Amino acid sequence: MLMADTLDSRPHTFSIKLWPPSLPTRQALIERMTNNLSSKTIFTDKFGSLTKDQAMENAKRIEDVAFSTANLQFEREPDGDGGSAVQLYAKECSKMILEVLKKGPVCKAEEVSSASPCKETVFDISKDKRAFIEAEEAEELLKPLKEPGNGYTKICFSNRSFGLGAARVAEPILASLKDQLKVVDLSDFVAGRPEAEALEVMNIFSSALEGSVLSSLNLSDNALGEKGVRAFGTLLKSLSSLEELYLMNDGISKEAAQAVSELIPSTEKLRVLHFHNNMTGDEGAVAISEVVKRSPLLENFRCSSTRVGEGGGIALSEALENCTLMKKLDLRDNMFGTEAGVSLSKTLSRFSHLTEVYLSYLNLEDEGAIAIANALKDSAAPIEVLEMAGNDITVEAASAIAACVAAKQDLNKLNLSENELKDEGCVQIAKTVEEDHLKLQYIDMSNNYIRRAGARALAQVVAKKEGFKLLNIDGNIISEEGIEEVKEILKKTPEVLGALDENDPDGEEEEEDDEEDEEKEGEGNDELESKLKKLEVNEDD
Repeated sequence: MLMADTLDSRPHTFSIKLWPPSLPTRQALIERMTNNLSSKTIFTDKFGSLTKDQAMENAKRIEDVAFSTANLQFEREPDGDGGSAVQLYAKECSKMILEVLKKGPVCKAEEVSSASPCKETVFDISKDKRAFIEAEEAEELLKPLKEPGNGYTKICFSNRSFGLGAARVAEPILASLKDQLKVVDLSDFVAGRPEAEALEVMNIFSSALEGSVLSSLNLSDNALGEKGVRAFGTLLKSLSSLEELYLMNDGISKEAAQAVSELIPSTEKLRVLHFHNNMTGDEGAVAISEVVKRSPLLENFRCSSTRVGEGGGIALSEALENCTLMKKLDLRDNMFGTEAGVSLSKTLSRFSHLTEVYLSYLNLEDEGAIAIANALKDSAAPIEVLEMAGNDITVEAASAIAACVAAKQDLNKLNLSENELKDEGCVQIAKTVEEDHLKLQYIDMSNNYIRRAGARALAQVVAKKEGFKLLNIDGNIISEEGIEEVKEILKKTPEVLGALDENDPDGEEEEEDDEEDEEKEGEGNDELESKLKKLEVNEDD
C-alpha cells in the first residue's frame, strides 16, 4: 500500500459552512437569473433580452456549470468555510449571464459555455461512490471524453482509485485532450493501491498529459512522497502556464519538497500554491521557499500543518517578500516561534492586497503577535479575515492587536481563541470595533480566561452589529450571572451566541478568591442565500 506518515493536525477553530448550497437555494438562484435574462435591465437594453423559456433554459445550464466549477474549488480547500466557493459560484453565474446576453436574444441554452458553445466543459466522476476502477469500467465511464469535438476543459478523477488497466484506458484519451484541458484534478485517485502499481499509474497519467496547457493541477491526497512527486516529473517539467498547484496531504517530506522545487521550473504564472498537512519540516520549507521566490504573481499561499519550525518559517517569510500581490496567506499550525513571527511581520508590511491571513497555532507569543499586529496595522491591506488563535498571546499584546483591528474596517471574521487575553485584553479589543466595522460578522474569543466583564463587552458590541452571525465565547470562566447578562443583551438576536458547553461558571469565583496567587503562578487562563440575492451582472468580470 502507498502510505505517508503525515501529521493530521488541524486548527481547532470554529467553522461556519457556506457550501454547498441547498437545492431550494440553487433553484432560487435559477429563478433570479431567469429574471435577469428576460427582464428589462441596463444589459438587456444594451444586448437584448431572452424569452422566458430561453431564459429558463440558459439559467439552468449556467447554474449547473457554475456549481460544478465552484464545487471543484471547494474540494481543493476541504477545511475552509466555503466562502471562496460561494464567491466563485456567484462570479461564474454573473459572467455567463453576460456572455449569453452578448450573443443576442436568439441564444440557446447550449451556448452558455464561453470555452466551447453547445458543449459541457466539466467532466467529474468524483461524485459517485468511492471505489476502485478497472479497465472495463473505465471504458464505459470515460466514454464522453472520447466523443469527437467534445468541449471538456476541466476533468476531475478524484475519489476513484485507478488500477493499471484503467490507467491504460485513460492514457490515450487524456493524450488526445491535452491541448484543450485547462484544469485537471487527480486528487485521491490511487487510494488503496500497492505502491508499485500506484507509482506506475502516476507515470502513465504523467506521460499522457505531458506538454498540456494546464492552468490548474491538483495532486492532493495521494501520499506521494518523493517517489510520487518524481512519478509526475514528466508532466510537472512540461507545464509552462501553470497558475494553480495543490499538493495537500501528500506526504511531502524534505526530499519530496526538494523534488517539487527541482521539477517545477516554470512558476512565473503561479497564483495559487497549497501544501497543507504534509511533513515538510524546516529543510523542506527551504526547498518550497525556492518555488515561492520564483512565483512573483503568487496571491494564495497555504503551507499549514507542515511541521515547519523557526528556520523554515524565516525562510518562507523572506521568500514571500517578492509576492506583493498576496491576497490569502495560510501558515497555521506550524512551530514558527517569535523570531519567525518577527520575520513574517516584515513581509506582511509589504502586502497591500491581503484580505485573509491565517496565523493560528504558530507559537508567536506576545513578541511575535505584536510585531505582526503592528505590521498589518500600518499596511494598506484590506483585511477581511484575521486568525491568530492558540499563540500564547496575553494582555501585553492586546493594545497592539486592538490598534490593528481598529485600522481594518473591512474585517469580517476575527479569531483570537485559545490565548490568554482575559477581561482586560478582551475589553480593549472590543472597544475598537464597537461603533464602526460594519462588515464584522464573526468573533471567536473562546478559551481566553474571560469572565463576566469581557463577555459583557463583546455582547454589547455584537448587539449593535446588524447582520452579525456568530459570537464564540465558550471555554471561558463566565459566571452564571454573566451568562444571563450576555443572553439579556443579545435577547433580540439569541442565535448569534455560540454554544457554552465548555464554559466553567465556577472559574470566575475561584479566580477572584485566588487572584493574587494566580498572578504569582502565571495562571488565568441562510449567509449563502443573502450573498446570492445580491448577485450582480458585472461587465468587468
